[in-house]
Amino acid sequence: MRMVTGLSVLVLGAGGIGHAVVTDLETGIDRIDPFKDMKNRPRAGNGMNLLLVGTDGRDRITPEEKERYRLGGAPCHCTDTIMLVHLSADKERASVVSLPRDSYAEIPAHRDRTTGEQHTAHPVKLNAAYAEGGPGLTVRTVEHMTGVKIDHYLEIDFTSFMKTVDTLGGVKICTTRPMKDPYTGLDLAAGTHELNGGQALQYVRSRHIDGAADLGRMQRQQKFLASLIERATGSGVLLNPVKFRDVASTMLSSVRADKDFGTEQMLELGQAMRGFSPASSEFASVPMGNVSYPVKGIGSTVKWDERKSEKLFRALREDEPLAPKRPARPKAVEVDVDPQRIRVQVYNGTAKEGLGRKLDDALHATGFDTTRTPLNADPDDLGTAPNDPAPVPAAHADPGTPHDLKRTLITYDPRWNRSAKSLAEALPGAELRAVAGQGATLRVTAGTDFEKVRKVRAEAADRGEFDTVTGDEVACP
Repeated sequence: MRMVTGLSVLVLGAGGIGHAVVTDLETGIDRIDPFKDMKNRPRAGNGMNLLLVGTDGRDRITPEEKERYRLGGAPCHCTDTIMLVHLSADKERASVVSLPRDSYAEIPAHRDRTTGEQHTAHPVKLNAAYAEGGPGLTVRTVEHMTGVKIDHYLEIDFTSFMKTVDTLGGVKICTTRPMKDPYTGLDLAAGTHELNGGQALQYVRSRHIDGAADLGRMQRQQKFLASLIERATGSGVLLNPVKFRDVASTMLSSVRADKDFGTEQMLELGQAMRGFSPASSEFASVPMGNVSYPVKGIGSTVKWDERKSEKLFRALREDEPLAPKRPARPKAVEVDVDPQRIRVQVYNGTAKEGLGRKLDDALHATGFDTTRTPLNADPDDLGTAPNDPAPVPAAHADPGTPHDLKRTLITYDPRWNRSAKSLAEALPGAELRAVAGQGATLRVTAGTDFEKVRKVRAEAADRGEFDTVTGDEVACP
């Protein structure tokens, strides 16, 4: 994920800094020719395709930093992360596809860049292409696997990544669970953290946090990339030529790119990537077929799903969005407490059969932690402000009861009043009634006025009160 720094600079170029500043910075780029002597390449499509490669270069990292961030040992001289970035022909859309470094790949015939030995085509893990043939063989291998013609190449190393994050002032990440990796030294409690360059490197390198291994790491890398772009575009960098120059020059001092990648490409990509988020439909990973495909002499590799992968790369070749546009949804109302943290028991306070289930399903679909076992309220208690309405199994409810509840009722323990107010936003017109000693579970009794649940979402992770949290989990924005 070291190359995400490159994307940050692409984003920075989208501001009103001006071509002169960016052009002047191009002189710091180490130029290479990854397309030299390449033949039989895929047909060019519409738009522009950039291959971003992160290497494990660590020559300029201090001994103290190597020890602190577990960067000991000899570098493998291989790619740590690979991303394929597509800029649409109209310059309005950027698509980012992560390629797992352990992907099963077949390297084309080539000459070893170190020994000069001629190699026939053979299977490897994708990240080994760089070790055998450098940027040129990496480009050839990716083109062979995807059918996408690469127009530009950008390579970033550890040093650039760490220093650029520090120059930006850190990047904010929220984790729902504690994250600990003994291999990288990552140790984060659940919650929001401001990561410096070294910590960010630990976060994007970690593969031993859960059973998802490299696939889980790619998801974290995409999440981090979105946060990095948000910091770069929302921290005043774009409007501050001095800050922009500091960030850009830090990154460009250790970047390698093809001779034609420069100011114009930076500005165009940066503009298209503004507004990226972890949920962006233009953020994707290659669809997996077999996540543990053993290959003799290589070990366990990741096999792509051929049909789904071809569909994904066809979209890039044909300059189409990675995901079709969905109909606009009603805007969610912002609330203080994340619905996922609000436990709800639903009751049916009417003679209408199935109303409790309808309400439970609607609240659950909106994100509330419902019990999924709606009950019928005791007809004798409806409208009498019960402290603890006795549930009546649905099978025993009297469909002819005259005691229908007219107005939907929310009862709650006063200690959970913010959760109750958040729940009430999803049920406009519902009555709120405090019941001392009720506990953490809120109760909703459906009245004859219930029609639908309004969409709600938390603006930020809740920090206080007594709202329920399972184990060490927290809710992230």
